[in-house]
Amino acid sequence: MNALTTYRLEAAAEHLGAAKFLLSGRHFKSTVVSSFFAQFNSMRALLAAELYKRKSFLAIVRRFRRRYIETNLFDEKYLRYFRAAFKARQYSDYGDFVVVSKEEAQEQYEHASEFCAAVKKFLEEEK
Repeated sequence: MNALTTYRLEAAAEHLGAAKFLLSGRHFKSTVVSSFFAQFNSMRALLAAELYKRKSFLAIVRRFRRRYIETNLFDEKYLRYFRAAFKARQYSDYGDFVVVSKEEAQEQYEHASEFCAAVKKFLEEEK
């Protein structure tokens, strides 16, 4: 693994740890946000491993979909998890009078954990 891939995996792990901590503290909106960023940094770690250099959000997501979902390297559920996390994060950060339930925060955290674990396993097997 190159240094950037490792760095991004560590960033994903940090966000995931924050999400777990926030969930336990009943900070559900922040849990959703950290869960999203855990997935996004994992996605960026995959792309760093292949030396993909695009920086725009849409280009990164498009590349993930084309390279990893459409080729069946990753199950399509991971793209669904990411899209749901993105929507929840947008709503949590920019919506007015937003209330995120414990169940929604828990689900986002669990999906992020699964997403990050799948990426890490994939990258370790690619060595």
